[in-house]
Order: sequence, then C-alpha cells, then structure tokens
Amino acid sequence: MKQAGKYTSYLINLIFPALVFGSVAGALTAVVVVLYKVCAHHAIAFAETGYHYLSGHAYLLPVVAVGLFGVAWVLDWLYTAVPNLRGGGIPTSIAVLRGLLPFRWLRNLVGIFGLSLATFAMGVPLGNEGPAVQMGTAIGRSVVAPFAKKHGAWGRYSMTGGACAGFSVATGAPISGILFGIEEAHQRISPMIIIVSATAVLFSHLTTQLLAPLFGVSTTLFPAMELPALGVGEVWIPLVVGVAMGLFAVAFLQYYRLISGFFSRTLRRMHSRYKLFLVLVAVLVLGTLSFSFVSTGHELILTLFEGNTAVWLLLLILVLRSTGTLCANTNGITGGIFLPMLALGAVLASLLGKGLDSLFGLSPAQYTLVLVLGITACISGMMKMPLTAIIFAVEALSCHENVIYVVLVATVSFAITELFDVKSINDSVLDSRLEKLNEGKTTRVIDTFVTVQKGAFAVGKQIRDIFWPANLFVLSLKHSPDRSAEVNQHGEKAIAEGDVLHVRYLTYDEAQTKEELMAIVGAQDYAEQEDDVI
Repeated sequence: MKQAGKYTSYLINLIFPALVFGSVAGALTAVVVVLYKVCAHHAIAFAETGYHYLSGHAYLLPVVAVGLFGVAWVLDWLYTAVPNLRGGGIPTSIAVLRGLLPFRWLRNLVGIFGLSLATFAMGVPLGNEGPAVQMGTAIGRSVVAPFAKKHGAWGRYSMTGGACAGFSVATGAPISGILFGIEEAHQRISPMIIIVSATAVLFSHLTTQLLAPLFGVSTTLFPAMELPALGVGEVWIPLVVGVAMGLFAVAFLQYYRLISGFFSRTLRRMHSRYKLFLVLVAVLVLGTLSFSFVSTGHELILTLFEGNTAVWLLLLILVLRSTGTLCANTNGITGGIFLPMLALGAVLASLLGKGLDSLFGLSPAQYTLVLVLGITACISGMMKMPLTAIIFAVEALSCHENVIYVVLVATVSFAITELFDVKSINDSVLDSRLEKLNEGKTTRVIDTFVTVQKGAFAVGKQIRDIFWPANLFVLSLKHSPDRSAEVNQHGEKAIAEGDVLHVRYLTYDEAQTKEELMAIVGAQDYAEQEDDVI
C-alpha cells in the first residue's frame, strides 16, 4: 500500500505535470515557429532583392543610410526598455533557464518575433534559430503562467521544454533539440529535464509535420545528401578537419573578445545608438557588394556544397562575415548566432576541401563530406557542444555512414578548445551580458536552513532534479526523524515533507531569490545569516 502511494505521488507530482507542460509548450512553440519561419523567409527574400537593387543603384545608399539611423534610434530605445531583446536568443534563453535573468514572456515573444524579422529584412548576418529558442522559452513560461501561484516552480522546466522545441523546429533536428536542454542549457543530466524536453520536442515535431505542408515550410535545415563512407585509410581527413576547426574556434573566440573590447572600451563614450548605426551601415555596404557577406548564411552553405566559390572570395567571406556577425551580436542586434557559426564553419571547411583536393585529389562527394565534418567540428568547438554536434551531424547532415569519424572530428575540435581553455561563444556572450547587467550591484551571501513543507514542489524529488535559484547550493539534507528514507540504487534519497535543507546562496536580489526558493520548498520564515564565504 505504501509502495502504491509512492508511485501515485510520483505520477501526480512529477510525471503528469512534466508531460502536460512539456506537450503544450512543444505544440504551441511549433505553431509559432512555423509561422515565424514563413515570415523570416519573406524578410530574407526582401533583403536579397533590396541589396541586388542597391548594387545597381548605388546613389540610393545615402538615403537608405539616413533611414538606418532612424532604425538604430528605435532599436536602442527598445533595447533599453526591454533588455532581453538584445543579442542572440540562445545566450539569453540559457540565462533565463538557469535563473540568471528576469523574464516577461509576452513582451519577449512579441519583441523577438518582430525585431528578428527586421534584422533579416536589413540583411544583418544573424540567424533565426536563436529567436526560435527564445520564443520557445517565452511560450514555455506562458504555459505555466496561469498556474504560477501553485505551480510556479515548474516554470523553468516548461521553459526548457519550449526552448528545446524551438531549437528542434528551427533546425529540423529533434534529438539534437533534446540534447540542447541537457548539454547547453543546464549542462547536467536529470530525469525531469529529459522527460520535459523529450515530451516538448515530440509534440513540436508532430505539430510541425502537420503544419509545414500547409505553409510550404521545409522541416529540414539541409537537404539529404549521399556521402561516401570513409575507410580506415582516410582517417586523416576528420583529423585534419578537427584540428583546423579547433584552432579556428580558439582564434574566433579570441576575436570575439577583441571585438567586444573595442566597442566596450575604445568606443565606450559613444552612445549605443551610434554604435548600432555604424554596424547597420557596414552591413548595408557589405550587402551591396555581395549578399554572401550578409544575411543568415543558410543559402551560403547550400552554395558552398556546390564547390564553385573561388578561394579569394571564401577568404573574404570568412573575414567579413566573422566581423559582421560579432559586431552585430556585441551591440545587441536581435538574432541568432548558431546558423552564422555553421556558415563560418562551412566556409573554412570549403577552404580546407579545396586545399586537400589540390594536394591529394578529392572526389566531389569527399569534398562535401569535408564540409559536413567542418560544420560538425564548428558546433563542437565554437559552441562546446560535442554530443549535440555528433547527433546533429547524423540527423541534419546525413552522416549515418560515418558516425565514428563524426565522433572523431567533434572530439578533436572540442579537445583543442579545452586545451586552450576557451569558453564557448554562447558562454562568452552570456558572461559579457551578465557583467553589464550586474555592474554596480551589491551581492549578499546568505547561509540558512529551510524546512520542506507539506505539498511543496520539492517533495518526492531529488536534489539533482530541482532547478534551484541561481547561485544556490544545498550543503546538506537532514531527513525528518519520523520517516525511513528510501535510498535508490545510486545512493540518493528523495526529499520528503519535514526534511531540513542547509542552503547557501549568493544573490543580487534577495526578494526574488526568496520567492523562487519558497516556490520549491513551501512558504515559511527563516533566519538569514549573512556569510562571507561561498
């Protein structure tokens, strides 16, 4: 009887809410992101048509530049009013999912949808996957919002499901979407993360399959490709690509610090609207010269698979797109960096492919495989997501016959970035963002004890499964003396009513941290003892 009650409680308090919030967040995210992809397609087409027209009517550039100053002024006002609309959607979503940033779902959903479309219409070299992830995060919050008073602690789980669903729909890689929540968003494995993420991705995938034909939207990021299966004697190909991409990732991440420092220190006295204006004008000039220098990079990647781009142009694209994407992101222009990073990886891999072809001779299929391996190594090295890179290569890049070599190229690229101790581009952007957000704020370090109340969210769950407030550590757990705690095969105990938790946390906003903690353990008063050591 006791065992049956335990399973009933587990179903009611964990499995059922995870399935409900995950499925609703996933399905709604798919609806919004499919509509978003339709709009983004038209915005990108508008930009391409506009730049082709301007390339033949250069006398209009000053007029367009004046208009861009007005755009920069409006963008600066919006970014000041709603800071979460700034920059790449993935770093912002990661910060929200980890409890590091405040978040209002409706204004973020509407703002990201509209501003990212404006970004595409201007040809800024940023992508749509970041906004899709952030919109999924907002939708995940909206699902829990009506039940926030009783189920507020489920917010970050539902948002995780929405973010994973957004990544899945944007890239056409559902398993990679699940891994995104584990490897990148939270950087840990938990049954609750897996259940919510998998449920959200499943329902988003099914919904996308139903809606995509109606709106004429592709469900895949890249077309299916026939790639040759590498033999043991060709193992040098993924080794060369992995080393090259790993070194490029190190250089690129250092270049990000240089660009960021230039705008934050060298141009620190310049108003942010003028910095935005400079970036938009630079994009205008580059787009007029060649559309390959701007936009999301998706069409560029497809063009590179054909292998007809000259080496000098590839080098120019690599330098200009790297600079343009980093300048746009550093100044907070709304848009993702995942797809632009893939484009940079494809450009460098194309250069490698041409070099290897001139030295050893490559077949067209082998050249294509070098590009695919380069994109994979880019995800693993620049974004520090080796597991996601491997699965993405199989799901989206047709690498079914070369799994071992995909693992090799991802491992080599990742190992090189670890050797040089560089952070991923997402973590670098996130750290810069949080540094600006918390500049001048004072922190408190609180050491205290809280008691798990009856019916609290924490009941029946393990410490590892709970999204505690940011920078909170559970130092010890003392079970109530009137129960016999059951230990699972891993030596872990589920939290029960009456258990006492010794917690220590660093906070910039004491009231917000207490609210989040009470949503987990139940409302109560507790003594605050300020500490100097974490």
